[in-house]
Amino acid sequence: MNAVSGPRPPQVELSFGKDGLRWPEPPRFASKESEREHGKVRLAVAFRIFAMHGFDAGIAGHISYRDPARPDHFWVNPLGVHFSRIKVSDLVLVDHAGRIVEGKHPINAAAYAIHSRIHAARPDVVAAAHSHSLFCTTYASFGKLLPAVTQEACAFYQDHALFDGYNGIAADISEGDMIAQALGSSKAVICRNHGVFTVGQTIEEAVAWYLRMERACEQVLLARAAGSPVEIDAETAALTRKQVGSPRAGWNGLQPLVEKVLAEQPELKE
Repeated sequence: MNAVSGPRPPQVELSFGKDGLRWPEPPRFASKESEREHGKVRLAVAFRIFAMHGFDAGIAGHISYRDPARPDHFWVNPLGVHFSRIKVSDLVLVDHAGRIVEGKHPINAAAYAIHSRIHAARPDVVAAAHSHSLFCTTYASFGKLLPAVTQEACAFYQDHALFDGYNGIAADISEGDMIAQALGSSKAVICRNHGVFTVGQTIEEAVAWYLRMERACEQVLLARAAGSPVEIDAETAALTRKQVGSPRAGWNGLQPLVEKVLAEQPELKE
């Protein structure tokens, strides 16, 4: 017996265009205040998602969210609070000069030094994500761009960059400037011997790209350990990037995890 159901809501419906899937759009807001509150909840969710994936490495790692009413300010995680325990009330607002404007905790100096420069250089970037996750940091030791050997890797085809330098902990804004310059207009930058930064027009997009980059790095490392993977041809890789690498695809791709965390960990809104 076939089940009968009503029409699917437009926000979760997918359709096809000439370049592949057409993705639903992120929500729009009536005010900057409502946009900020929504974003802060999503930022707290993002840290819980990082924790779920084991991206918590001591005090390393940070995700930033540009304040919608004050573009030269961004929200970021507090120093020393485990990602799995971060709540909205723990988030810290810092300006591009490094002054803490709101919040009860200090922040990671590298979070300011790098994220402030990325946000200053890229007005289109709403969020940026970084962690010392196992596969991103391991692959970064090669000092090479990611080859298009899987669908996940194709999301970054000709849309990620390499910062071919390492100068220790990036606690100085000059290092942040170099990383931002290397990032250019891309969605991700591999920092040699350090790790990966991903950016997006939404928090969900930036975090989705980080999760996908981690998976792609893992796949490349495993494939190379097993043999000689076949690279996807340039035309197909470029088409696949259009299909799965757009800002809306990134935003949409994180929604199942966002909904899971919101349902299971509602205390994060406190």
